[in-house]
Amino acid sequence: MLIQDVKLAVIGLGYVGLPLAVEFAKKRSVLGFDINPARIQALQQGHDHTLEVDDAELASAQGLRCTADRAELSAANVFIVTVPTPIDEYKRPDLTPLIKASETIGAVLKKGDIVIYESTVYPGATEEDCVPVLERVSGLVFNKDFFAGYSPERINPGDKEHRVSTIKKVTSGSTPEIAALVDQIYREISVAGTHCAPSIRVAEAAKVIENTQRDVNIALINELALIFNKLGIDTEAVLQAAGTKWNFLPFRPGLVGGHCIGVDPYYLTHKAQSIGYHPEIILAGRRLNDGMGSYVVSQLVKLMTRQRIHVQGARVLVMGLAFKENCPDLRNTRVVDIVKELHEYNVEVDVYDPWVSAQEAQHEYGLSPVQTLQAGRYDAIIVAVAHRQFIEMGASAIRALGKPEHVLYDLKYILPADQSDLRL
Repeated sequence: MLIQDVKLAVIGLGYVGLPLAVEFAKKRSVLGFDINPARIQALQQGHDHTLEVDDAELASAQGLRCTADRAELSAANVFIVTVPTPIDEYKRPDLTPLIKASETIGAVLKKGDIVIYESTVYPGATEEDCVPVLERVSGLVFNKDFFAGYSPERINPGDKEHRVSTIKKVTSGSTPEIAALVDQIYREISVAGTHCAPSIRVAEAAKVIENTQRDVNIALINELALIFNKLGIDTEAVLQAAGTKWNFLPFRPGLVGGHCIGVDPYYLTHKAQSIGYHPEIILAGRRLNDGMGSYVVSQLVKLMTRQRIHVQGARVLVMGLAFKENCPDLRNTRVVDIVKELHEYNVEVDVYDPWVSAQEAQHEYGLSPVQTLQAGRYDAIIVAVAHRQFIEMGASAIRALGKPEHVLYDLKYILPADQSDLRL
């Protein structure tokens, strides 16, 4: 297949797939496919609820056509899969969306076609889990009748600087010739260039360790915060001082959620355990980071008790529900850990987040965020996400939401140290 013969389809039009499809659609015709008809309808009407692509950019993507009709995929010969790869309640990889997407493609797969995966997986998943599905459904033979590639997504929700076209793209293919073509395809949209990995497994491994490295680094800082809090030392002041050294990494303590950092390490540890190796540092970091919500609440309850604010029946405001600032992404948000832990103390919790969809919050977590804030209502306030609206409010406006005697916990360091009662 030559580059000019490529007929591209992107499978999954979420946070990863839509920006990718829009970027390609500036260069060529692209078929965008998603199983959610409501998502397709919204995109056809010119709006992306994830806010990764604004209305003007979406309108400018003249080459993009969106559909929920599987039959239309038969016109494509290169398929890029960008579906979620979550974990289940036992922290095990859930490949269900990936397998179903592979079945959908397998039903229309033809000789000479290429299937490229972007979804985060463990090393080997493309060729060991996805390719057999493609072979079974299509009746074709891998690397004879059809081929595969892997180019890990690097989307950072809410980040308007590091976009799909401005980051270096790792690419790979199941044969040297396919690797070269996959790399050529991505070079069409990547201003920052590409890095062609020597194998699909190398590209898969590179992706999964990117976020595992961040997770372990944040876990270290979280553990340091626990130590410094016991010593009565301000963690942020320590990090600012240490940060004056040229090679000190600028990580900060906090909740670790989202679609990548809190999930990807479990894909790597799952694969490691399947081959008889029990990871220690990675899982220790995961345990520590997953326990931060409980730690935050324990700190809050202790301070409320010291200030003789009755905990049971208290009303607490949690400011922010998205997994990170200035985006509506609720995937794997660990703010819910704080809410659940507060409920264990029979605390009444209001969650406020101007960015997120109330319907999505209810569907995903059974939470109904309040739409307006009422002054003088709360015994405690937790700033859990550093949305710009909260930063603009400042300490006085945030404290005005509390009762005369209340506790303000600045989890994200948006306020000067002397303007909050607690910091992580």
